[in-house]
Amino acid sequence: MKRCVLLLMALLLSATAWAHKPSDSYLTLRATEGSKDITVRWDIALRDLDYVLQLDRDGNGELSWGEVRQREADITRLATSRLALSAADKPCTWASTGPLMLDKHSDGNYAVLSLSAQCEGTDRAIKARYSLFFDVDPTHRGLVQWIAPGSAGAQALIFGTESAEQSLALLPTGAWQTLRQYLVDGVWHIWIGYDHILFLLALLLPAVLVRREGRWEPAPQLGGAVKEVLKVVTAFTLAHSITLSLAALEVVTLPSRWVESAIAASVVIAALSNLRGSLENRRWIMAFVFGLIHGFGFASVLADLGLPKDALVLALVGFNVGVELGQLAIVAVFLPLAFSLRATRFYRVGVLKLGSVIVAMLAAWWLVQRLFEL
Repeated sequence: MKRCVLLLMALLLSATAWAHKPSDSYLTLRATEGSKDITVRWDIALRDLDYVLQLDRDGNGELSWGEVRQREADITRLATSRLALSAADKPCTWASTGPLMLDKHSDGNYAVLSLSAQCEGTDRAIKARYSLFFDVDPTHRGLVQWIAPGSAGAQALIFGTESAEQSLALLPTGAWQTLRQYLVDGVWHIWIGYDHILFLLALLLPAVLVRREGRWEPAPQLGGAVKEVLKVVTAFTLAHSITLSLAALEVVTLPSRWVESAIAASVVIAALSNLRGSLENRRWIMAFVFGLIHGFGFASVLADLGLPKDALVLALVGFNVGVELGQLAIVAVFLPLAFSLRATRFYRVGVLKLGSVIVAMLAAWWLVQRLFEL
């Protein structure tokens, strides 16, 4: 059991050294009735391009527009070599339709490619094979909005190492497909949202303990620990569901920089509270208050993914449910392990105290990075 907990902590802490948002690129593919061309807008993170193509020529750690613009041909060549479209089993050919541009997403600047894929016909079976950055980052994904000929809405597709080749539907996407797609994406985003996970775990670590005379002691019954976990998880779920929905529907919006900074600060506060033991049975209050901020963080991810206008509610519900399922899976792994080790010094000192210190330090570094855009 100790080895399992140590492995889980090592995986989480090593993952937290990376930026909050994983490597994604964004594509919009649009086909028009009666045309053989598929127009493509492709947003690719400059940090990813710099890693592969070494765009920063002077090595000063900052990319200028001139440095990016000089490598337009290399960027286009890399991109078109990693996305293959075919119609009726015949490959489409690429052409550039506009100059390289820049756009800003929630996690930084992106190069924007304007392309056209010339196919045999867009009224036939169309397949796409995506492999951008898979060779250097197996967690990278391509987030695609596919607009079929004559369709007013878009089909959302997610390309990963295990879903590198997919078909582009010529008929409108059904309700079940939309719900399923966004549900899967919600699960994925909570699992790779390391700051969200660490905030939740920091609040849950004391759930299997009770505070007596200024000391942590093992909880006598599993039922009490389960009750504490349910209070925290329910409060966190309710709070971030509220703000996720409000932000996704554009009722309330906040600057991404301040939201991400506040999320990092919430992890610091949650971790440090374990050292003082000051919250005791009020951790659910912190879960709710900061859960409202975390909801805006989820919303920025959903905004980058894109919401289909003709299935807005379904997509929002699917993503929200996916986040909760992913969250429950994490809790299902954590609680039995933590409860079985609650009486050991290893858990009370090594996991709770030392683990909280490490998490607070990492989150403090995140806070500095996000506040000052390092």
